[in-house]
Amino acid sequence: MIGVGKIKQYSNVLDKPLGKGKQEVSLSAFAFLFSELVQYNQTQVDNIAELERRLEDAGYAVGARVLELLCHREKGNRRETRLLGILSFIHSTVWKVLFGKVADSLEKGTEHEDEYMISEKELLVNRFISIPKDMGAFNCGAFVAGVVRGVLDNAGFPAVVTAHFVPVDGQQRPRTTILIKFAEEVLQREARLG
Repeated sequence: MIGVGKIKQYSNVLDKPLGKGKQEVSLSAFAFLFSELVQYNQTQVDNIAELERRLEDAGYAVGARVLELLCHREKGNRRETRLLGILSFIHSTVWKVLFGKVADSLEKGTEHEDEYMISEKELLVNRFISIPKDMGAFNCGAFVAGVVRGVLDNAGFPAVVTAHFVPVDGQQRPRTTILIKFAEEVLQREARLG
């Protein structure tokens, strides 16, 4: 007899448990949807800075939701309370869920105590994007910067997060660096926690 086991039926998608579920999305589907997001926002703005800000805002909403989901799934509703803990969480767990791998590097800024950098040799959102010459230094990494800012803000670590291209010798495409500059209150709290 086929289908002998019991299958629990849920009347509503909201009633389903938040199990791990399928963790992968088709790369071509993601590339298409992200391209549409960029093209739609491009028609709504007058300059590159505004386009990057809109992509960052879209990423912020994703980051807030990713934090909630991962705190529930991975950490039993516990959140990071230390600066290095949240940075490690983003560098490893968040990056792995979103991009299928840990970020290439996490570094502390050498010039400023409040700066950290997450670098990626080939950031997924920049991989399939060709930028017209008239758009100059447009960086789709602004979306990922928004994701990082969304995670940090909603975890209680306010910061300014920006995406930058960094040229690499011997490579055609530059590396993308997500620069995180924490608010003074975060550094003061860390100093008190010691």
